[in-house]
This record gives sequence, structure tokens and C-alpha cells, in this order.
Amino acid sequence: MAGQERIAAVKEFAEAIDVDRFRQDLDALKKDIAALGAEMTTTLKSVAETAQSQARRGYKRMQGNVASTVSDLRQQGSTALEGAQDTMETLEESLEDAVRQRPLSAVALAVGFGFLIGVTWRR
Repeated sequence: MAGQERIAAVKEFAEAIDVDRFRQDLDALKKDIAALGAEMTTTLKSVAETAQSQARRGYKRMQGNVASTVSDLRQQGSTALEGAQDTMETLEESLEDAVRQRPLSAVALAVGFGFLIGVTWRR
């Protein structure tokens, strides 16, 4: 008897369910899921395009910064080279003046340096 009661309950439940309404709800759910998938695809494409655009801007900005830094370094190098050349010219002129004013002292100094270098190299 319990089996017949269960069968009757299932029949009653089946009659209570509106199959057409269930199908309509299921179709609506399928459409909603498809729309959500399309919306997610559109959103992901938009996010990807935005990320790509930002990456390009960042790359261009970095490229500009590198070019600017290289230019600054080149300028600083040129300035340092000019300063070194000026210092060498000044040193050369001072040395020439010293040799002209005291030629014997310059020769003695050169011999002394040569001796020191020779002694140092022997060790």
C-alpha cells in the first residue's frame, strides 16, 4: 500500500506541475545564460583592449624616458669630456711653463721619477 500511495503522490505532483510553464522558465534561463556569456565576452574584450592600450602608452612613455635619459647622459658625458680636456690643456700649459722657467729642476724631477718607477718595477 505504501507503494500505491507514493505512486498516487507522484501522479498528483506531476499533475500539479505545469509542464509548459517549466519549459518556458527553462528556455528563459537558457536565454539569460547565453546573454550573460555574450556580455562577459564583450566585457573581457573591452578589458583586454584597455589593458593593451595602457601597455602601449606605458611602453611609449618608457621609450621616451629612456631616450631622454640617454640624451642627458650624452650631454653630461660631453660636458665631462670638455672639462677633462680643459684640465689637461691647463696642466700641459702649466707643465710647459714650469719646464721653461726651471729646465734643470724639470730634468732632475724626471730622472727622480724614472728612478722610482724603475725601483718599483724591480720588486
